[in-house]
Amino acid sequence: MGSISWATVYLASEWIVRVVMLVVVPFRRSPDAAKGWLLFVFFLPWPAMLVYFLIGRPSYPEWRQRRFARLPVVFKAVDERLTEVTEEQKPDLPANLKQAATLIQNLGRFASLSGNDAELLSDYDATIDLLAQDIDGSCAHVHLLYYIFADDETGQKIIAALGRAVSRGVPCRVLIDALGSRPWATRTVAALRAAGVEVHLVLPLGILRRKSARADLRNHRKIAVIDGKVGYVGSQNLVDRDFKGGIVNQELVVRTTGPVVLELQGVFVTDWFLETEQVLDDPAICPEPHYTGEMIAQVLPSGPDHPGAGVERLIEALIYGARTRVVITTPYFIPNEALLHALETAVLRGVDVHLVLSKPVDQVLVNLAQRSYYAALLASGVSIHLYRDKLLHAKHLSVDEDICLIGSSNIDLRSFILNSEISLVLFDRRATERLREEQERYFAASDLLSLERWNKRSLASKTIENIARLMSPLL
Repeated sequence: MGSISWATVYLASEWIVRVVMLVVVPFRRSPDAAKGWLLFVFFLPWPAMLVYFLIGRPSYPEWRQRRFARLPVVFKAVDERLTEVTEEQKPDLPANLKQAATLIQNLGRFASLSGNDAELLSDYDATIDLLAQDIDGSCAHVHLLYYIFADDETGQKIIAALGRAVSRGVPCRVLIDALGSRPWATRTVAALRAAGVEVHLVLPLGILRRKSARADLRNHRKIAVIDGKVGYVGSQNLVDRDFKGGIVNQELVVRTTGPVVLELQGVFVTDWFLETEQVLDDPAICPEPHYTGEMIAQVLPSGPDHPGAGVERLIEALIYGARTRVVITTPYFIPNEALLHALETAVLRGVDVHLVLSKPVDQVLVNLAQRSYYAALLASGVSIHLYRDKLLHAKHLSVDEDICLIGSSNIDLRSFILNSEISLVLFDRRATERLREEQERYFAASDLLSLERWNKRSLASKTIENIARLMSPLL
C-alpha cells in the first residue's frame, strides 16, 4: 500500500513538473528551443527540470551581468578613442551596404571603418608561423583570445614567440576558454606563466568554485591583436590540425590591418575585464590608426553578453538582401526557422544559394541533426556541397560581389545563442573575390548532393536523423 502511495505521489509530481515547465520554458525562448525542451520534459520530467535549471537559460550569472553593465563607465576612454577613430574613418557606403553596416553597429556597437587591408589565410601551418612572426615583431603588446590553446607542437610555437616578446619587455596577455582547452589547460597555463605571460582561463568550471560558469556558455572567439595594429580573426585555434584522431582540420583566418583592429582590441579588453576586472586603458592599447588599404570593415561581437545581438540576425538580413549569389561555409549547420525561410526565399528570388559542409564529422549527433535539413533545402533549390577528406572547420559567408563575413560562428543554435563569437565583415569586392576563389576550391573538392540520391537513404537513417533533429535545440 505504501509503495502504491509513493508511486502515486511521484506520478502526480511528474505532471506538476510538466505543467510548470509548460509555463516556464517558452518564456523569452524561440519556438524551436521551447519545443525541444518541452519534448524532453514530457518524457523525463524530473531529469529535464534538473538539466534545464543547470543549462537551460542562455544567460550568464548575475555577477557577470553586473560587470558587463559597468563597461560603459570602465571603458569610457577606450570608447572615446574608438568614436574618434570612427569619425575619422567613416566610410561612404553605397545604399545596398549601408543598411547592413547600420544593423551591425546596432547589434554590436562597432561602426564600419575605412582604411583597412585584409589577407585571407587558408594554409594551417603557415598561418601559425605568420602569427608567431607578428608576435616576434611586436613592441607594445600582444593580446590573444582563443577557445583552444594547446601545449602541442603548434601551441608551443606561439608560447615560444610570446616568451621572446616578454623577454623584450612586451606585455603579453592571453585568455583561454576553460572548457575548450580543458585537455591542455593546466600545462598550457603553466608554460605561459613560466614564460612571463599573463594568462587567465575564461569562464572556469568547478562544483566548489564560487563563481563557476555554466558548461554550455563558452567563449568561442579566436582573436589575436598585436600592438593594436595587426589583428587575426577566424576559425583556427592554437592546436595541431590533427588534434582529433583521424581528422585533419581545414581552416580560414583573416589577418587584418588598419583602424578595424581597434575594434578587435575593444572586444579583447572587454573580455579581459569580464574575467579579471582589470581595466586596460593605457594609451598604447588604442594607438593612432594607420590607413593601410581601401577596405571597409566592421566587427560584430555576439553572445549572451549582448542581448539580441545574435549573429544570425545579420546572416538572415544579408541573405534577404542578396541579389545574385550566397555561399555559406560551416562545419555545423543547425538552422532556426527564420534562417531556413531566408535561404528558401532567396532561391525563389532567383539567388544562387550554396551551402558547403564537411563530409568528415567530429560531432556525430550534430551531424545527424543537420542531415535532417538536407531534403527540404535540396527541394527548395539550395546546392549542398560535402567537402571531402578534411574536416572543413572554416566559418564564412559571401553575398554577391560586395560582402563577406569571416569569423568563429557556426550556423547553429549554440553559436547563435550560447557562445560568445566574433565576426569580421568586409565590404570589399577584392576580399569577396578572394573568398570566392577559396569557395570554388571547396566546390572542386566536394561531392554535390542530389535530391534524388539523398532521398534513397534508408528509412532507419531518416528516422535517426529526425529524432536527432528534435534534440537540436539542446545541442
